[in-house]
Amino acid sequence: MTKIAEKLFARLSQVRYVALYRGGEPELYERPAIEAASGCDSDRFEEILVNPTLLTLARQRGELDCGGLEYLVIRYGNFFQLVHPIAGGHISVAIEPDADPIAVVEVVRALVADAGLAF
Repeated sequence: MTKIAEKLFARLSQVRYVALYRGGEPELYERPAIEAASGCDSDRFEEILVNPTLLTLARQRGELDCGGLEYLVIRYGNFFQLVHPIAGGHISVAIEPDADPIAVVEVVRALVADAGLAF
């Protein structure tokens, strides 16, 4: 498991899932025994197709006249999904639906910076 995933699971009980994608195959990590988990294939395709596409679209819009893109927070029915660009790809973090996703963003951003993966 990557250091970022280990640290997120250790610091934040509301983190359900962590994925790192830097081209190729995504690295997927899931907290054991979570309720309403997505399927493995579904998660893989989200990381290699959906999240890169969302980041590209939002980044292009952000660069027009919005000051760029920092991250995306998506609210699905069962969880929040944070998608944050990193050098060469993105980190994706699923967050429990009763948590404050913005508080998680700050922890993720600090860990990304510490790991030297800042975008």
